[in-house]
Amino acid sequence: MALKVLKPTTPGQRGTVLVDRSVLTVDKPLKSLTVTIKGSTGRSGGKVTTRHKGGRLIRKYRIVDFKRSVRNIYGTITTIEYDPFRNAFISLVVYDNGQKRYIITPHNVNIGHRIITAENVSPDIGNSMPLKNIPVGQQIFNIELTPNSKGTIVRSAGTSAVLLGFDGDYAQVRLPSKEVRLFKKDCYATIGVVSNPDAKNEVLGKAGRNRWRGVRPTVRGMVMPPNAHPHGGGEAKGVIGHIPRDPWGNIRGKLTRRKRNRFSKFIITNRKGRKHIKK
Repeated sequence: MALKVLKPTTPGQRGTVLVDRSVLTVDKPLKSLTVTIKGSTGRSGGKVTTRHKGGRLIRKYRIVDFKRSVRNIYGTITTIEYDPFRNAFISLVVYDNGQKRYIITPHNVNIGHRIITAENVSPDIGNSMPLKNIPVGQQIFNIELTPNSKGTIVRSAGTSAVLLGFDGDYAQVRLPSKEVRLFKKDCYATIGVVSNPDAKNEVLGKAGRNRWRGVRPTVRGMVMPPNAHPHGGGEAKGVIGHIPRDPWGNIRGKLTRRKRNRFSKFIITNRKGRKHIKK
């Protein structure tokens, strides 16, 4: 992938850096694998329930097969497409039995690449298989949290996890956040790295491009009246005067993870590199 730096022929193009989408092969998705969903504007009964949200462009949702439900049959990647609901690219896979599915495109995969989802296959890029059959040290993505569910972990553009080893019925995986976590060995994962690694280097360049995405302006609490925010009020530009809080009075930065979270037993090392204390 490459980045495209726009020439500042207009004020909105100054400093704009976008992902070069010349690698995409089609402009419109397959109609049978799309669905219209009602977008959320962050309001209920006319009242704002989610701040800084609303007024975005209309989108068609692409039905992505995170479960890789077509098993033991080879498929061919026929397209590389843009998906407005995620920063990674998606690909249309046509299987040898005629079925068609959208999947998350692995990095460094071209049109005509053959992939398969099966129990015992070679660990080639794009193949999906159980963790117990993946070589240690392999980069993986689209990992299932529980067996026979669907891939929910590591799906963002340019991300990948690393299989560190095995411990009984579990596999140790280091996630992109540096957290080391246990997964059941029967959970499926896809070999490789998620496509579009340059998505993190994009510079939107203007506020309008954020409005297209449904992001509304954010106002600092310090400039609000005291009845609208704990930081508000005071004479001229002052200081907060207390611990920073959110609009509802909760302390900013306070840990919100439940002490008796049932998934804590699967975390070996947290994202700061410290051994996770199981409570």
